[in-house]
Amino acid sequence: MHLLQSGVPFNVIALWLGHESTTTTHRYVEADLTMKEKALARLEAPDTKKGRYKASDSLMRFLQTL
Repeated sequence: MHLLQSGVPFNVIALWLGHESTTTTHRYVEADLTMKEKALARLEAPDTKKGRYKASDSLMRFLQTL
């Protein structure tokens, strides 16, 4: 875990441990809260506008008949 936190690539850790597959290494290593926070800090919010759905008149008439 300390190697991963220090920035050593996951596949390199797998090689050092002699694992044939990175899937085997993954069993022993999981991201901790600090690593998750750093990953989230690198994300950018999407450039989208929030909108409100407006149902058509025909849909509203249909729903009122229910």
